[in-house]
Amino acid sequence: MKMNDELNLGQSNTGNRRDFIRTGVKAGIVSGIIGIGLFSACQEKEKGEGQEVSPPEDLMQEHGLLNRVLLIYDDCRMNLINKKDFDKKALLESADIIRTFVEDYHEKQEENYLFPRFEKVKQLTDLVKQLREQHKAGRVITDNITQLAKINTFLEGDTAKMIGFLESFNRMYRPHEAREDTVLFPAFRKIVSRHEYDSLGEEFEKNEHKIFGEGGFEVMVEKVSVVEKSLGIYELTQFTPKL
Repeated sequence: MKMNDELNLGQSNTGNRRDFIRTGVKAGIVSGIIGIGLFSACQEKEKGEGQEVSPPEDLMQEHGLLNRVLLIYDDCRMNLINKKDFDKKALLESADIIRTFVEDYHEKQEENYLFPRFEKVKQLTDLVKQLREQHKAGRVITDNITQLAKINTFLEGDTAKMIGFLESFNRMYRPHEAREDTVLFPAFRKIVSRHEYDSLGEEFEKNEHKIFGEGGFEVMVEKVSVVEKSLGIYELTQFTPKL
């Protein structure tokens, strides 16, 4: 009887040990799977957070900011046509954004880093030539808008001049940026090496920080938002058609 009890006890302990081992193995497998999943997720997160914006993506984001200023110009132009009062400070501040961020920074990036590379390999040279000429024309128009916007009360003929400058600027820049986004920027990736492409992205970021400090683009976006709010065109819902 005692021998049978000891035998049963031994079998019971063996079974418990086997169950314990099986449970431990299962737990280890599950923990390993979870651990791998968490590790992969962390890797993906770190990869996404550290990923640099490519040169064309950077320039296209800046085109988005330019487009918002073009909408401001549209609104001011319609106010002038309809003889509606508005704070002309909006025009002066918008022209300053165009000068400092678009012309003296964004376009300089294109002129210093993109255009010469196309000219070197003799690709899209006619387009590059026209884009350069439009940059020059845009700066002349910005000068004129800035001069007129400083006048508190327009004299005879000033209103018509300002309407003409705003219309000319927008009429040129909408196809200008569209051609860069759809033709020039996609072609740029094909004419430079991967290393050069990545290095330019870092160079663009350094230049932005050097001129405008950390978060320079975000600061400019906020400046545009302030002007939009002053004109009552900030809320996106007002542009949704009532169907």
